[in-house]
Amino acid sequence: MAAPDPATPPAPPVPLTALLARKELGLRLLAGPGEVSLHWVHTSEMADPYPYLLGGELLMTAGVQLTDPAHYVARVVAAGAAALGFGVTPVYDTVPTALIEACERHGLPLLEVPPATPFTAVARALWRLMAQARTNELRRVSEAQQSLAAAAARPAPVPAVLGALAARLGGRAVLFGPEGTEPTAAGREIPAEAARALTELAGVLGPRPGGPATASGDGGGLRLTAYALGGGEGLTLGVATETREPGDHTIAGVAVVLLSLLTAPHRAADVTPRDTALVRLLLGASPADALGPGPWTVVHARGGDGTPFAAASLAAALGTALLDPGTAPDDDGEDHATPVRLVLPGSAPLTAQPGWTLGAGAPAGPGALAAADAQAARALRRAEATRTPLVRHRPSGLAGLVDEDEAAAYARELLAPLTPPLAETLRTWLSLHGSWDRTAAATDIHRNTVRQRIARCAALLGRDLDDPDVRMELWFALR
Repeated sequence: MAAPDPATPPAPPVPLTALLARKELGLRLLAGPGEVSLHWVHTSEMADPYPYLLGGELLMTAGVQLTDPAHYVARVVAAGAAALGFGVTPVYDTVPTALIEACERHGLPLLEVPPATPFTAVARALWRLMAQARTNELRRVSEAQQSLAAAAARPAPVPAVLGALAARLGGRAVLFGPEGTEPTAAGREIPAEAARALTELAGVLGPRPGGPATASGDGGGLRLTAYALGGGEGLTLGVATETREPGDHTIAGVAVVLLSLLTAPHRAADVTPRDTALVRLLLGASPADALGPGPWTVVHARGGDGTPFAAASLAAALGTALLDPGTAPDDDGEDHATPVRLVLPGSAPLTAQPGWTLGAGAPAGPGALAAADAQAARALRRAEATRTPLVRHRPSGLAGLVDEDEAAAYARELLAPLTPPLAETLRTWLSLHGSWDRTAAATDIHRNTVRQRIARCAALLGRDLDDPDVRMELWFALR
């Protein structure tokens, strides 16, 4: 298991050979292999660039402070740089022989950059190649999504999705059921060693709640990956390919969502009765008759990976078919976006989900779902303000001693001068005990903007926000 490197850029890396193929640059490989991947370009004339490198870059230098080539190359290699580009003139007329020898010893690719090629031209060429690779990856993922969705609509959707996935990745896709059941597979045959390794890898995930969602490894000369399907019943997707290409994980993720949805009726016996209950509700039955006595838990959520299947994947992971996917942010920000909303049966476990921020209301019967929905909305706001993956509704405490309608009327009157952005900033600032830096991070605005908004709130309300009584009253009103 390996977490994504936070230093890795979102665009796919570019092979050094692709950069060498740009004839207009005139680059020449003097040492080291050409089959390396470049993540970015960095220019430095420091005697020791080690502290300034992230790894995977093409380091460009003219050797202004190059005094010990062997030590310099050793430090560059230790920092994880992918290649070294040396510009001839004005400092050196040719690439120093000692530098070439050091790069050859360490296996570090060394490029000669001619005088007519600015370093910025090399960087611009690399960014263009990365943008082209990213476009190709997005096109490949989009085409795969379409083919997988079409396969899911066929009469035998599960084998069709497996077949489409195997074809897109050029390997084998296997759906492992609970222990003792025969797996369903599609794609080309793989060596017995790889098949055994893939089965063992799928067993690492298993049906354990809160366990890892993916696992990867090698076996039989192939690259292996296993994905746990939502629902916690031990269904696992295994994929075996010769290589891992950019976009493979995203394509497999789409298949995981589709397979989770397609196999959901086999994992949750109450899905069909609930769907029937919703039809009865639409036809005039009361909520209690349609949904049953409960209890039910309302959940609000924000996050996901931005794909059209993100909300459905969350619903499958939480074990419910009652889903409102919400709306995406407008071009001018998130002010008008609505969260994903779900209704979970009382038997469904509620745990934090990777990539999501969740707020949950208190368990309630059908007649109290509106109140539970409001509780979930407040819990989600607290979760976002405190950067907590999951926040559950808390009993109101002293606030519960005040009449709800009177409290709401007083809060509207008190907070009337504030615009929604000001009120939300004030809420977050109070929830974080007046911390400017934490409020700026939670609201994704500059620290100085937070100070200006809080000062504006104090002026509009005519209150001293340093007074703890005032803070308590405003917090009560904002709740």
